[in-house]
Amino acid sequence: RDIRNAVKIPVLADGDTGYGNAMNVKRTVRGYAQTGLASIMIEDQVAPKRCGHTKGKQVVGRAEAVQRVRAACDARDEGSDILVLARTDARTCLGFEEALERVRLFEEAGADIVFLEAPETIEEMRLHCEAAPNTPKLANMLEGGKTPI
Repeated sequence: RDIRNAVKIPVLADGDTGYGNAMNVKRTVRGYAQTGLASIMIEDQVAPKRCGHTKGKQVVGRAEAVQRVRAACDARDEGSDILVLARTDARTCLGFEEALERVRLFEEAGADIVFLEAPETIEEMRLHCEAAPNTPKLANMLEGGKTPI
C-alpha cells in the first residue's frame, strides 16, 4: 500500500507463483487488488522461484501453470479490480515451443497480459506476439540479459 500510495501511476506487482494451489492464487490476487494495485504477475516456476534470467530454474507442468492463471482470472472476474499478467519461464528449461504453447493457453485462460521470459532473438519475440494475438505482451529487456534490446 505504501508504494501504491506514493505514486500516481499504475503499479504492477509480482505475485510470484501465487504462493500455493489455486485457492492460494485466488487469495493472493484478491489481497493485491485490495491494496489498489493495477496488475499482478503470476508465473509458472516451482517454489521457491528464481530470477528469470538465471540458470537452474524449473517450471511446473503445463496443466498446473494454466490452473494458476485460471484461478487468478477467476479472482479478477469475481470482483477483484486488477489485471492478470501471466508469465512463463518455460523457454529456458523446456524450450521455446513449450513456452509458446503456455502463452497461447494463458491467453485462452483469460490473462490480460502475457509474458514469455527471456526470448533470445527478435524472431522469438515476433513469434511470442503472434502466439497470443489478442493479448498485450510484456518483455523484460535489460543490459546483459538474454533478450535483445
